[in-house]
Amino acid sequence: MKLPIRRLSPGGETIIENEITDRVDLCLPSGELNPAAIGWTRSALHSTNLRGWGRNKRFEYWAVTTPAGILSLNISHHDYRANVSLSYWDRSTDVEIRQGGNIWLPGHAGMRDPDNQTPMHAQKRDVSVRFIPRGVGTELEATSPRIHVSLRVGPGPDHESMGVVVPWTDKLFQYTKKDNGLRPEGTIRIDGVEHIVTADTATAVHDRGRGRWPYFTFWNWGAGTGETDDGTPLGLQFGGKWTDGTPSTENWVRIDGHLQKVSEHLVWKYDPTDWVKEWTITGPSVKLRFTPYRHAHNIFNRVVVLSRGDTCFGHYSGEIRLKDGTTIAFSDVQGHAEEVERRW
Repeated sequence: MKLPIRRLSPGGETIIENEITDRVDLCLPSGELNPAAIGWTRSALHSTNLRGWGRNKRFEYWAVTTPAGILSLNISHHDYRANVSLSYWDRSTDVEIRQGGNIWLPGHAGMRDPDNQTPMHAQKRDVSVRFIPRGVGTELEATSPRIHVSLRVGPGPDHESMGVVVPWTDKLFQYTKKDNGLRPEGTIRIDGVEHIVTADTATAVHDRGRGRWPYFTFWNWGAGTGETDDGTPLGLQFGGKWTDGTPSTENWVRIDGHLQKVSEHLVWKYDPTDWVKEWTITGPSVKLRFTPYRHAHNIFNRVVVLSRGDTCFGHYSGEIRLKDGTTIAFSDVQGHAEEVERRW
């Protein structure tokens, strides 16, 4: 199988995507992409059996939003380098704590399990982050000089989450599993002050990635959790740029727990000179506005290795036409949107 390298396009295209309903290996025995793995799922059906060393990318990212603040935890593993990061933004003071760093020539951190059921752990000096699968849920544990986390996160009943494989070539590809509307509970302790996290007031987002990427990548990602205007539970998930020109998207809407795939390459418009200006995300069936209330900038630049991210937190409003012809409308759905650039 030979797949063309993906092209950047302006978006706005409708495509046909394949839904996968049975277990499938991500890679062939040769380490190349398994053609049968290209498509999307409503649950985690891909066995992420990456092979080789040097270009593999594995990462787990969690964000937990509470009335008091926003917590993020990350472990990313790129064969030659791993990163562990832990941050907390306090709504009342507008102060953010960031801790962690890079680990060069790391161990596997528990991230080589193709079924992703092994505990994952990374530590940089006195910053430690651990993700422990527990059935359909996950325990999030973290310690640092200023932040201590003990949370359990799980889905509600009949909750579906999307996995999708994005192919660039037979040797460069990505499996991503995006989930939101998850319910965390437990404690977050900041500088000795404990915050109780309850499932009825907090929500969590999960981003899992397993693949083999090109050296330079550039993407948008946005997600939101809330309700439609008629009070139905709603999850939003959209991405762009990195999937343009491929037969895959990471776009979907979850309505009352069930996924509706949005098989369109969307157009993202925003002002990179003023991140808190309104963003728009549009396509043949999608008309969204994103209004930020906060911008966070992160950069690690060592010439040949670059990681730059600009993430905004805010609210989504708009409407989406579903495949059955009905239209859902919503306003003030809490979420985030980001632009990320990588040389890795």
